[in-house]
Amino acid sequence: MKKKDTKVTSGKRKTAIARAHIKKGAGRVRINSVPLEIYGNELSRLKIQEPLVLAGDKRISKVDINVRVEGGGFMGQASAARTAIARALVEYFKDRELEAVLRQYDRSMLVNDPRRKLPKKPLGRGARKKRQKSYR
Repeated sequence: MKKKDTKVTSGKRKTAIARAHIKKGAGRVRINSVPLEIYGNELSRLKIQEPLVLAGDKRISKVDINVRVEGGGFMGQASAARTAIARALVEYFKDRELEAVLRQYDRSMLVNDPRRKLPKKPLGRGARKKRQKSYR
C-alpha cells in the first residue's frame, strides 16, 4: 500500500495554534473549512496570503491546503496559519530557494513567535500594573 503524499505542519502565535495539511490538488486553500477568499476580515486574509504570493501561482495551483486554527484572537490565528502554510510549502516542495525567499521576506513565516504573556505579580492587577500608594 502506497503512502499518501501529504505533509502536516504547525504554526504558533501567542495562544493560537494552526495545523496545515498540504496535498496534491487544484490550488484550494481553506481555513477551518472556509475558503480563504471569504475567510475573516481583509487584514487577516492578506496576512495569510503572504506565503502563497511569495511561492507563486505555479506552485500553489498544484496543491490543496487545509488549515485548522484554534485559540487566540483573529490576528494571532492569522499569524499562526501563515507560519503553518509557509512551513508546509517548504516541506512539500523541498525547495531551499523558496525557504530563502520566505526567510528573507519575514523570518516569522518559518519560525514560531516565542513571546507569551507575563505571569501576574502580587499587589497588582496584572504583570506590570501595581496598586498606587497614597501615603507619601
